[in-house]
Amino acid sequence: MAESPVPDGDEPDEPAEPGRSAGERRGKRKKRPFWVEIPLLIAMALVLTIIIQSFIARVFVIPSESMEQTLHGCSGCYGDRVLVDRLAYSVFGDPEPGDVVVFHRPDTWNRSEVHTARSDNGFVRWVQGIGAEFGFAAPDEDDVVKRVVAVGGQTVRCCDEANRVLVDDKPLDEPYVYWQPDRGSRQEEFDAVSVPRGMLFVMGDNRNNSADSRVQGGGGRNGVVPVDNVIGKVRAVILPPSRWRGVGDHDPQQALSAPAWQEGLPAGVGVAAAWPTLWLARRLRSRLRKGTG
Repeated sequence: MAESPVPDGDEPDEPAEPGRSAGERRGKRKKRPFWVEIPLLIAMALVLTIIIQSFIARVFVIPSESMEQTLHGCSGCYGDRVLVDRLAYSVFGDPEPGDVVVFHRPDTWNRSEVHTARSDNGFVRWVQGIGAEFGFAAPDEDDVVKRVVAVGGQTVRCCDEANRVLVDDKPLDEPYVYWQPDRGSRQEEFDAVSVPRGMLFVMGDNRNNSADSRVQGGGGRNGVVPVDNVIGKVRAVILPPSRWRGVGDHDPQQALSAPAWQEGLPAGVGVAAAWPTLWLARRLRSRLRKGTG
């Protein structure tokens, strides 16, 4: 009996392999070589990292001593790597008193706390810049980290008889302030500053070793920071491992008798907020890896 001819354009079915389903056979045929998958995975990881760093969260290096002991940036030590929440203010409102923020240096600021060494070689300088974007190298000196002390519409001055900063003539509760041993324990006085709307008055936790709103541009209104310059809110220290912790946002303007659980809440919330970003990144990488497989 003659065999039926195979129609043009069709190919005879492959003989079935014992113990293998059709799906397994198709998966076997589509599997890419190892040397092809590695570049694809690297490219996807870079794209995801850029998206997350640009819109969700970014890692910054702390090279300055102005936020000791909250954030370590001491000379000769391993500067903290901090996770900065970029959605905090673009989605949920403006910075509030007590928030630790990273911001672009205002044009009125004339003093830099750190000068980042950059190579004269164009390619090396480009690599250093990329490393800074991902938290592997010291940042550009135009990125600064401080704590918000007063916001637009408030008046700030220093000091009262107990050496405390006052906002709207009420003393601040600042348990985070650090007094560097060789610089004394009394902060320098400054005249009252009325903070314009849309501006922030910021200070370093290392109160006597911080070039902040008190002195930048000669002080006064030249020292305030536009809200639009704020990059994000510092949520947690992620490196080195020995300093992994949340960064609190204790409101210094709240009543001094606030319950202890209220003061402990912000740091815990900050750490928890960092996890969804990491979880989402892992899920996306897993899905994309399956799609390319």
